[in-house]
Amino acid sequence: MPLTPEDVVTKQFQHVRFKEGFDPDEVDDFLDEIVVEWRKTIAENEELKAKLAAYESGETPAAEEAPVEAEVVSEVPAPAEPAVEAQSSPAPAAASAGIIELAQRLHDEHVAEGKAQKEKLISEAQAEADAILNEARTKARDEITRLESERGTLEARISELRQFERDYRVQLRGFIEEKLRDLDVAGTSGNTPISAS
Repeated sequence: MPLTPEDVVTKQFQHVRFKEGFDPDEVDDFLDEIVVEWRKTIAENEELKAKLAAYESGETPAAEEAPVEAEVVSEVPAPAEPAVEAQSSPAPAAASAGIIELAQRLHDEHVAEGKAQKEKLISEAQAEADAILNEARTKARDEITRLESERGTLEARISELRQFERDYRVQLRGFIEEKLRDLDVAGTSGNTPISAS
């Protein structure tokens, strides 16, 4: 199916995620320029086909074009008409082919740039993910080391407190026992019978 200017106007491209790409407004403006030139080429082609059909059928062209065309007919012999057709017809076809080639080249450039941008984004994301993982692992190791050190310190402190508790209990028991002995001694000395004299 031949490509028409309307195909270029209505062509929708998918938006690419995670890449910058070309400015869509610039691409649209450029495609609009291509469509304008393409339509001119098609109009010229249609006009030339109409003129050729008029010459071949022997009809007189429009009044405004009659003097120029009459000069061409009078100066150029009949066999030269196919040459005129050959010269004028390939020009619009070549222009159309050039436009199509340009559009294809732009498409290929966009696709190649998109692939390169995709690869770049993937590699950057992978590098960033690796850096984040390495940083997290380093922090985890540091935190584990710190916690183990803190645990050792706390265990030593707990041992000290247990020893202090044992010593305190021993001292407290000794103190209480001493006071109980003092009470017993005081109680026994206070219970001595008083003799009447």
